[in-house]
This record gives sequence, C-alpha cells and structure tokens, in this order.
Amino acid sequence: MFNREKQEIKRVPMMPVRDMVIFPLQMTPFIVGREASVRALEEALAGEKKIFLATQHDASVDDPKAEEIYAVGTLANIVQSVKLPDGNIRVLVEGVERAQTVSVANEEGFLRASVRVLAARSESTPQTDQLVQKTAALYEQFIKLSQSMNYETMIAAARVEDPSRLSDTIAANLQLPVDEKQELLEMADPVERLNRISDILEIEIEKLNVDRNINTRVKRQMERAQKEYYLNEKLKAIQKELGRGEKSEIDELRKKIDSLGMSKEVHEKAVQELKRLEMMPPMSAESTVSRNYLDWLIAVPWKKRSKEIRDILAAEKILNDEHYGLEKVKERILEFLAVRQLVKNPKGSILCFVGPPGVGKTSLATSIGRATGRKFVRVSLGGVRDEAEVRGHRRTYIGALPGQIIQMMKKAGTVNPIFVLDEVDKMSTDFRGDPSSALMEVLDPELNHAFVDHYLDVEYDLSKVMFVCTANVLHTIPQPLQDRMEILRIPGYTEQEKMEIAKRFLVRKARQACGVSDKQMNFTDDGLLHIIRHYTHEAGVRSLEREIQNITRKVARKVVTEGPAFAVTIVPENIKDFLGILKYREMWLEKKNEIGLATGLAWTEVGGCVLSTETTLMEGKGRLTLTGKLGDVMQESAQAAMSYIRSRTAQFGLPKDFYRNVEIHVHVPEGAIPKDGPSAGITICTSMVSALTRIPVRCDLAMTGEITLRGKVLPIGGVKEKLLAAHRMGLRTIILPKDNEKDLADIPQEILSSLTIQLAETMDDVLQIALERPIVITENGAIAPVAEPFTGSAEKDKSLTN
Repeated sequence: MFNREKQEIKRVPMMPVRDMVIFPLQMTPFIVGREASVRALEEALAGEKKIFLATQHDASVDDPKAEEIYAVGTLANIVQSVKLPDGNIRVLVEGVERAQTVSVANEEGFLRASVRVLAARSESTPQTDQLVQKTAALYEQFIKLSQSMNYETMIAAARVEDPSRLSDTIAANLQLPVDEKQELLEMADPVERLNRISDILEIEIEKLNVDRNINTRVKRQMERAQKEYYLNEKLKAIQKELGRGEKSEIDELRKKIDSLGMSKEVHEKAVQELKRLEMMPPMSAESTVSRNYLDWLIAVPWKKRSKEIRDILAAEKILNDEHYGLEKVKERILEFLAVRQLVKNPKGSILCFVGPPGVGKTSLATSIGRATGRKFVRVSLGGVRDEAEVRGHRRTYIGALPGQIIQMMKKAGTVNPIFVLDEVDKMSTDFRGDPSSALMEVLDPELNHAFVDHYLDVEYDLSKVMFVCTANVLHTIPQPLQDRMEILRIPGYTEQEKMEIAKRFLVRKARQACGVSDKQMNFTDDGLLHIIRHYTHEAGVRSLEREIQNITRKVARKVVTEGPAFAVTIVPENIKDFLGILKYREMWLEKKNEIGLATGLAWTEVGGCVLSTETTLMEGKGRLTLTGKLGDVMQESAQAAMSYIRSRTAQFGLPKDFYRNVEIHVHVPEGAIPKDGPSAGITICTSMVSALTRIPVRCDLAMTGEITLRGKVLPIGGVKEKLLAAHRMGLRTIILPKDNEKDLADIPQEILSSLTIQLAETMDDVLQIALERPIVITENGAIAPVAEPFTGSAEKDKSLTN
C-alpha cells in the first residue's frame, strides 16, 4: 500500500538528456554542450537551481521536440557546475523527486516545463519489510559476483530501509538499457519497483553464474591441454629412446637441408641451427626466430637453375619483335649469349642501361629474360635510404628479414635469374647507411660469389645472376659503383623511330586496351608524325603512348554511341578534334634574326632541349648581371666569356674601357628551371658579342660548347640528345666543338642528313658562322665588325639603350 501525497505543479527549466536516466536521491555528473541545454542550465542557476531532467527517445537527435522526450523525469537540484576549456559545462546534479510534464514551452531558446510531482509514500508492512530484505540480499549477491563494481561502496549505498530510496539506488547502479531504466522511473509505487528490481537481479545473477561456470570450464580445459602437451612431449622422448615412431618435423627439415645442395659451410650452419631448434621449447620466442631462419635458408635456391635458351637467332628475333632500334644494346645481349655457348661457367654480367624516361630500359630487361629463358625478377631502388634494404637486418632485431637481394632470389627460385635493379640512380644516403655502397659487393663479379646477407649470415653465390641496372643519369651514381657496371646508353628516339614504334606497338596496344578494331580506327603516317611533332616533346614515347590512347578512347566512345559501323582515319586535319589545340609548334623556324639572342642546346635527364640566351645593354658602371636561375658553372662560363671579349676589344672594334659605362644583362628564359653546366659558354659569348657589335645572330642555328679565356672551344657531352632536340625543334644548322666530331658516328643517318654540322675550334670560328653578317678579317689578322659596335657613349648608343 502506498499513498500519493498532494500533487503540486511547478514551472522549471527543462533539459533533455541522452543515453541516461536520472533517479531521485542520486548524485549524477554529466556534460552539457547543446546550446538549448546550456541556456536552460543558466536559467536554472539564475533562479532556485532547480531543473527538470527527462530522457529523450532518440539519442541521435540534437534538438528534440517536446513529443520526442519522455514525459516522466526527475526534478533535480544543481549541486555544481564547471565550465570546461572547450565551451562545454560539467554539471553535478542531485535528483529530488519524480515528476511528470503537464505542458512544455519553448522560451528564449530553451524548454520550460510545467511539471506535476509524483511523490509517493509507502506504508510499512511485514510484506514490505520482507521484500526490502530480499531485494537487498539479492543486490549483495549480485555485487559479489560482479567484478566491475566496488563491493564496499555499493553495499553501503544499499543498506537503507526505505523501499523507495533502496529501489532508486539499485536501479541507478544496474547496467540496464535506457528504456528499462525509464520504465523503472515511471513506476511511482515503491513496492512495484522493488518487485521488478528483484526479478531483474535474479536474471542478472543467473547470467553471472553461467559466465563463472564457463570460465571455470575453460580454465580446466586449458590445464588439461597443458597436461596432454607435457605427456605427449614425454611420450616422444620415450619413443625416440626406443627408436620408434614416425618421422618428426625436425627430421623433415634435416632431409630438406641435405637435399638442397648447400655449400659445406652453409650446410654446417643449417645443421647447427637445426640442433638448437630441436633443444628449444616449441612455444618459446627463440624457437620462432630459429624456425624462421631455417625456413629462409631452405627457401632460397642453392643449386636449382633455369635451362637457358642459347639460340642466338631465336633471341635476336624476340628482341627485334619487342623493341625497335636500340641496335647497340641488342648486339651486347647477343654477344653475351654467344659467350655463354663457348664458355661453360662464365661470370655473370652486370649491364646498366642509361637513358631518359620512356625509352624502354625496363621493358628491354624483361625481353632479355624471355630471350634467354631465365626467370625474371625486379626491385625498384628509387628512394631507398637504408642499407638494410640491400643486406637485410640481423636476426637480433624483432621482425628481421633478409634484404631485397635474397628476397628476390627466393621469388625467382633459381640461381641464375635476370635481376633488374631499377632506378639505381635514385638511391639516397642518410644515418641508416649508404645502400649504393652495399650494392658494390652485389655488382662486383669478383666478389658477388660470396655475398653475405646480414640475416642469413652465410655466403651466397650471386655470380650466376645476370644483373641489369637502369638509370636516367650517371652523375648521381658513385664512381666506384659505375666502374663495376658496363654502361649502355639508350638515347632518345628520332621522329622516324617514334613513328615506327607507334605503328608496330603503341597503336596495337591502345586498340587492344580499348576494344577498338583496326577497321574502326586507322592512323596514317602523317597523322602519327603530326602527333609526335605538335603534341609531344620528349626523348621517349610515353607521352606519345598517352596521346594515342586518348584518341583511341574517344574513338571507342564514338563506336558505342554511333554503332560498330563507325570508322575513322586519323590524319593531321582531324587530330585537333581529338586532342585539342597544338601543344608544341616549330617556333624557331618563324623567328627573325635578332641582336643579342642566341640559341643553345642543353642536356637534361629527360633528353636534350633548346635554350635561348638573351643579352641586353644599358648605361651603367660595368656590372654583369646573370639571371635565369643559373648554376655556379654556368655563371663562371659567362664570366669567362666576358673576360674573353674584354681581352679582344680591339678586334671587335670596341673601346678599351667600354665596360666601364655599360651594364650587360644576360638572361636565359624559363627562369623557374635550374640550369648549369659549361656547354652554354659559346652561346653566352655569341649573345654578348652580338649585343656589343650590334650584329644579329642567325635564328636557324643552335650551338653548344665550352669556352676558355683564350677563346678555345672545348668538347661537351650529350651530343646525340642535343642534336635530336635541335631536329625536333626545326633547327637545321648546328655548331659543335671540333673534338666532338667523333660523336657524330652515333647519330642516325636520317638526322645527320637533315642537319648542317659546323665544327669550330675557336670562338672566331663560332662568330663567323653564327652572326648574320660575317666579321671581316683585316690584313694583320685582326677581326673588324661590319656594323658600328656599341661604344658605351650615351648619345651614340641612345637608340640601342632605348
């Protein structure tokens, strides 16, 4: 029996709470962060510090309406509030009594509720007292079984005789769903709540007993498994003493070790490690390390080798079918195969293909594998900084593994694969070591028969491996490493070679990738040449391949939309419809001869390129300004050219002190790109002489060469790449140093026949060829300009400085 006291209505701020239910006479902390809740809290703090807390139906709703909040909640006193650095407020409230909303209104951004207090008083009867004792006993038993609750604290809180307070205390501390807790809160009758809580406690105690029984059973099973393991191990030992039983795992490992053909030292090391493994407990960490080591020793090939294809004609056919041109490289590969036929155990070869991106270095190495019938493995060294990537980590480290060399040998499965070390010029050095130094042992034919990986810690024979390295440049590869490789340069392709590659490989590959037949799309030679000249600017063929694929994709779309009958022939006139406006044009054929503007040739990592050099004169105090992000060597070349000009002022018809009244500004366009090297010396000098003598430089001519203070023209490198770049840009007359005449043998005949090569030994030769009007040589051997030169006089040179 219980009596409801007189119900009174109170009007207080209301705050919806999420994922929790506040019970009367319980201290509850929580965080307030929503704007409406903060305003309701502030309103309560400004008044009697009373607030109505009710749980919302859906915790994911940020701004719940009145109908989305349970009607029954708790009227609470605000005990403490602390504002946190993130703007939220930590609140400690004490529930006072149950209450039910009569009406809810939204006032100034927060909810204010009119609530009716659901106060109830239970009469003390023998049945009620017995129920209180039963519930308290069940709760004490629940706390003993539960590992997550503090026994002393919880028991002290539950030792009350008031049915209402006892039921609320237990309900607040039980881990129940929100809807079940809300159901308990809505029960106004304390006796009814105690009955419901007693039922819940009995169910929870049953669950805990089941969990306890399961844990006991699992523990007993684990003890039994350990006992069985011990007895099995003892039984194995007894059987071993009696000479009975099947072959163990150790015996299988020993059999594999004996059959792999290891050297004597390696075999002894493996057997010794096997004995150590046999003596170790199987579950120990050392046992796992030892077993992994033996697995690696067994997995690496020791004598298994691929059967080589030594038919030179068949190999030559494979190379020609898969690559166009590259005759020197193909010759070296066929020479290697010929030596293999004559010598029974030749040393492994170490080749290094050097060339711009997209010329087929890596794919050529793949073709070598197919031509020789060997297994093919590849490892990229780009960005490798750690020596352990090559030699591995020592076994003392957790998670240690062999280096990439041994890992790739395991992948190959034979002792004589084709091993490609890609991007060998991109390795770096830091505190973890120098991987390029570690490679010296790998790539030295005199040493790699005894290569030692840190993980295996035994000698491994790499002498039968054919190593093929690829690189874009040589200057980043240490000289000792270069000495161990045979360098084969693969320069850029000519227009004719690019067109043949496109016809034989790229177009067919693009058709297959896009599902277009040769009847639906056909390229003419003029169309391919137009793409090469006006949509690509490279030494290789990667950009050309992308443009062809771009056209093929557009054709595929047409085939899908217009039907399989659609067909198109790619000619220069319709390429613009597929690729848009021209990306490159032969600009040099359209320029006029200009004073102070000379064209030079440069070498880059992606092939040759054309660079113009500009010189302008201004009144000043003899300063030489160099711009265009020039490197130290290139700046020194400009200083040398200036000193050469000053030493020959009489021959150029210049006043001896012309440099005192004039400032010379030399600029190489594309200023964001760093430039360096000595080969621009004669270009800078020609540009400066043209500006000072006011004789234009021929626009159809390009030059390259290093200048000395005495006016000598010294040889330079990258001749083939530079001539290919000049040919691509439409330049037809080239000035080269006399000592580079030998390099013309490597230039394709089709390129040489389209160019006029002028060889120069001195700057005098360069100027006579490069200037628009030749410089007249006087009887005494002096050189006099045809036009009146720059004098440094402000009035006389006014037109030039303007």
